[in-house]
Parts: sequence; C-alpha cells; structure tokens
Amino acid sequence: MIWLVMGGTLLGAVLTGAVLGSALGLTGFVILHFWSGGATSLGVQAVWNTFNSFTLTAIPLFILLGELLVASGLARGVYRAMSPVFARLPGGLLHTNIAVCGLFGAVSGSSMAVAAAVGSVAYPEMTRRGYDKAVVVGSLAGGGTLGLLIPPSLALLIYGAFTETSIGRLFLAGVVPGLLAALGFMAWIAFMAWRNPRLAPEPAPEIGLGRALLGLWQIWPLVALIGAVLGSLFAGLATPTESAGVGVAAAIVIGFWRGNLTLRGILQALMNTLVTFSVIGMVLIGAVVLAQSISVLGLPQDLLRQISGMGIPPMGVLLVVVLVYLALGTVFDGLSMMIMTLPIVFPLLVGLGHDPIWLGVLITLLIEIGMLTPPVGMNIFVLTGMTGGQVRLGQAAWAALPYWLVLLGMIGLVVAFPGVVLWLPALVMG
Repeated sequence: MIWLVMGGTLLGAVLTGAVLGSALGLTGFVILHFWSGGATSLGVQAVWNTFNSFTLTAIPLFILLGELLVASGLARGVYRAMSPVFARLPGGLLHTNIAVCGLFGAVSGSSMAVAAAVGSVAYPEMTRRGYDKAVVVGSLAGGGTLGLLIPPSLALLIYGAFTETSIGRLFLAGVVPGLLAALGFMAWIAFMAWRNPRLAPEPAPEIGLGRALLGLWQIWPLVALIGAVLGSLFAGLATPTESAGVGVAAAIVIGFWRGNLTLRGILQALMNTLVTFSVIGMVLIGAVVLAQSISVLGLPQDLLRQISGMGIPPMGVLLVVVLVYLALGTVFDGLSMMIMTLPIVFPLLVGLGHDPIWLGVLITLLIEIGMLTPPVGMNIFVLTGMTGGQVRLGQAAWAALPYWLVLLGMIGLVVAFPGVVLWLPALVMG
C-alpha cells in the first residue's frame, strides 16, 4: 500500500508541473504525516543536517571551477597543443576531442561544462577542416561524459555526500573505469575512420612526433590545476571542499594569466554556478526528505525481506536496477535521476552485499549513459545548440550511439570484474 501511495503522490506531483525536488519533498512529507504520526519535523531536521555538512559545500565550488574553465577559454590552448600528437591516428582530431575532454574532466567534474568548453573550440575548427559535423558532435558528447567519471566527479561527490561514503575512495575508484572508457571511445573512432576515411579527412601532419610531444608543455597550467585539486586531496592535505577551494583559486589565477578570464567572466561564472546549484540543491532537499521518510518506515528492509522471500538473486535485482536507470535516463537529467533514486537503490543494493564504492561508480556510468540518451540527453542538447542548427538532435543522437554502447559495455565490465573499480582505492588507501 505504501509503495502505491508513494508512487502515486510522486507521479501526481510531477504531472501537476511541480519541479522534481518539490515532488520528492511533498511525497516524503505525506508519508511522514500519515504513516509516522505527523513527524514531519524529522524531514526538516534531515535537510538541516545534510545541508549543514562541510562536505556538501564542495559541490558549488566544483561547479564554479568548471564554469571558470569555460569562461577562461583555456580549452583553446590545450586543444591546439594536443592536436599534433593525436592527428597521426586514424580519426585525427576526433581522438583529440576525447583526450582533451578527459583532461578537462580531471579538473571540472561536470559533463556539460566539459562538453561546452571543448566543443566551443573543437567544433568550428574541425568543421573548417572538413570533418563530418554529426560525427564531431557525437565524439564531443561521448568525451564530455568523462567529466562525470574521471575525478573530481560531481556525481561521485554528491553520491558520497548523500550516502556518507568516502569521497576520496570514490574519486580513486573512478580513475581506471574513466581511462578505459576513454580508450574504448578512441578505439571506436579508429575503427570508424578506418572504415570510412571521409569522416576524418585531415592529411597526416607535417610536424614531427618529437616536436609534437615537445609542444605538450603548453598544457602545463591545466596539469598544475589538476595537481592542485587532486594532489592535495589524495595526499591527505585537504578535504574535498578545501581541494575544490584551492582549485577555484588556482583557476582564477591561471585564467587571468594564461587565458581570457575577466571580472565579468567571473561574475557570469558565479551566476551560472548559483543557478546550477539551486537546481541540484532543490532536488537534493526533496530527496533528503523522501529518504528520511523511507528510512523511518524501514521500507528498504521490507523490500529486502520480500526479495529474499521471492528467491531473486542479487544479480537479478541489479539487472532490474540497471534497466530502470536506462529507462529513467530518457526522462530525467543524470544528477536529478541519481539523487531521486538513491534513497531506495543504495540501501537495497548495499543490503544485498554490493560494495558502496563499486555501486557509486556503476551509478555514475548509468548517469553517463543518460547524458547521451534522447530526448533529455543533456550533452547532445548542449552541443546541437552550439552548432547553430547545423546538426539536428536525431543526427547527434545517432552519432553518439556508439559511445552509448561503449559505456554500456563498461557497465558489463565493472559488474563482471569489480576489481576494475576497487583495485586502485585498495592500493592507495588500503
């Protein structure tokens, strides 16, 4: 009965046009009022405790860091420095898109910020050279998802703050899967270019390999920024919030010195951060209230008992969860989807014996797939808008499909071999 009431209240609130955070919070308060003796104050207290957390303040700081990178225009110098290295591979600058997205993902943590920063440089440059426009957008959409997995990941940060899981371990757990996903993207690009060279028509570069590698020194400001953020965190010198603050300060200095950052750009970055965090924060408030109501009634434990009684194996439950996330990815943006589902999915799957660190990476991969899934694939929307109508949404979605399949393959890999996720955290942090 309670599940029907919860689902009906949530669906009814959404259908009335209420924003997702309000729908989640209203559902939680209804449950607390009618099934917990009017204890709605528990929901308010849970929200206060969550938003009073020092760790949570890292979220707006990492969002601001990504916005500053976009405003500073550092992507242009990094892209030009890395292009000669990858231009020799089948697919040419398409590989550069993946590499630069991965590098920016190691600073930003936001998929859309990475796609926007690299896309603003790559798309006009590559279309001028004769690359297929839809293929360019597909590679940028796929590469942009690396910002959600390669640390510092905004998705893993929110997951860790919400579930009280070690953020340092989560960040380390995302490194190997992120690199493997990038290699999978580049393998597809090489295969695609081998089959149809007209998609990447750029001739072999005249500059020698040694000179091309020497030119990589130009990316040192971004490498220094990565070191400031991740180095301070993994060395135990700073908390996630403090490392994010160091990153913001370093991004401002580097943006003024090596980029095109201005005071007006900083103000715009602050405004964009405020809007983005307000959306995330609203959903998080509602999810915290719903999580509190679910916890008070012990619904995850009841669900576990029902599953045990039905004899469904843990892997079968996991498969159902994966299918649900794939379906929700067509309707909700990634972070909202994760926050909305964690109150049920996290205690359920951890209760079935799945490692919480491993689960965080798995859910992040599912969110990455959602960023490429129309009609609400945010990376595709951002990049098609950037083309000024030259690439339609359907064309971009079709071009991004191979990257969607690579990420789906990554899910199979981490399910079959959990050590891909858990090896590095165990090695570094014991």
